Amino acid sequence: MKSLSQFLALFVLLGSSPGLSAARPEGQRQVYKTVGERKLSIYVTKPADWKTTDRRPAIVFFHGGGWVSGAPGQFTEHSKYLASRGMVCFQVQYRLLDKKSKEPPITCTQDAKSAMRWVRARAEQFGIDPNRIASAGGSAGGHLAAFVGTVDGADADSDDETVSAKSNAMLLFNPVYNNGPGGWGTARVGDRYDEFSPAHNLSRDDPPSIVFLGSADNLIPVSTAEKFRDDCKALGIDSELHVYQGQPHGFFNHGRDGNKWYFATVTAADRFLNKLGWIEGPPTLTQPESK
Repeated sequence: MKSLSQFLALFVLLGSSPGLSAARPEGQRQVYKTVGERKLSIYVTKPADWKTTDRRPAIVFFHGGGWVSGAPGQFTEHSKYLASRGMVCFQVQYRLLDKKSKEPPITCTQDAKSAMRWVRARAEQFGIDPNRIASAGGSAGGHLAAFVGTVDGADADSDDETVSAKSNAMLLFNPVYNNGPGGWGTARVGDRYDEFSPAHNLSRDDPPSIVFLGSADNLIPVSTAEKFRDDCKALGIDSELHVYQGQPHGFFNHGRDGNKWYFATVTAADRFLNKLGWIEGPPTLTQPESK
């Protein structure tokens, strides 16, 4: 079992790679939350033919980085593509934890819920359907995307709790969504894992999900993802699991392996959204040339 410091070192390494967060967030920048003197940003990417009178589906992306690193920008290419498919896309900045501390990700989860509420409360402004807002993210961002879909409570005091923070679908890229004993993040959450672990908070009203995982991911065993899928299905929740043979953590990022896995995962995500009735027609993403 790897130590927390080894895990964080891996996340920090991934966070500095071109495939994770080096891309700059594109789209209109707005402030969704102010904490003390700090303003947290959200970046909005709209379809070319967007109008305020629209009622489009939306997707809210959370970047990875082990809760301690990373920044909006990891999902810029995903946002641009899904905007071309008719969705309004958001990339969220959230407060990061101190690498040297062992504090649980309370601020991260609070910010994630605040961002979801901010988007839903402004559905009319952004021309979106408040009942078709997906959460999405990779690694620790995948945890946050799953958290807002599955975990009740844990709200920021400043939030308007009359607005739901619950997502209507989840797109999870190698998510660290089991924080229970033996899962990732237990060094931070300890015996409070029931407060943070999506895998331990599933209920019948949770949204459908699609999960992307590499078989060689050294943070998330395939068995963990299979159990999440099976537990969802036992509750009557649609859940897809796509496992990519030989691929490590972070394999899905734009810029990795000539975009082979970015293409594979995004086209699968497109089909999932089409199955939900959120977008129409076959995927339009161009397959990268094989090398």
